[in-house]
Amino acid sequence: MNQPENESPQTQEETEEHDKVVELARQAMSEDEAAFDLSENPESIRAEYEAQLAEMKDQLIRAVAETENVRKRAQRDQEETNKYAVTGFARSMVAVLENLQRATTSIPDDLRNENQQVKNLAEGVEMTMRELLNAFSKFGISKIEPQKGEKFDHNMHQAMSQIEDPDAEPNSILHVMQAGYTIHDRLLQPAMVVVAKRGEPVKNVDTEA
Repeated sequence: MNQPENESPQTQEETEEHDKVVELARQAMSEDEAAFDLSENPESIRAEYEAQLAEMKDQLIRAVAETENVRKRAQRDQEETNKYAVTGFARSMVAVLENLQRATTSIPDDLRNENQQVKNLAEGVEMTMRELLNAFSKFGISKIEPQKGEKFDHNMHQAMSQIEDPDAEPNSILHVMQAGYTIHDRLLQPAMVVVAKRGEPVKNVDTEA
């Protein structure tokens, strides 16, 4: 039988399990199964019937349990789909936010202070950025802002380069090039960082020689 276009795989699976439960129940309550002949060896026949009835009852319980498991799996899948439905759109909005940030940081302070139009434009862009961040929080999107000296975490950070620094702990963050983002418990974009690697200590020049 062809699956209807608007019926999801989960719905079809639930329907099949439900039909199975109904069929087992029908078998358990069937008059034909109940109508057995006790004229010959009634105890043996009764024992056999009770064993069959117990087996069908066990199958019925298992089928009901499996139906419930299918329903719960379908519900979890739907919740996951809804939770991360905006992931692709969120990545695009993060790129927009970063472009706005680059635009505002590229404006020299003296130009902003001297030119009212530039100042108004910059303030409008910054307001838009704040609105974007507010919208992000409503959809579970959070910013990753590593601090200098923080340990590098490959689950959250992307090392763009490594620099020898005798004063820094190896594999620690020296500089953040670009913030990262998560959506709920998933990484949306790693923070791009510069990481310290072990270097030789700098020797001071002996001025008394």
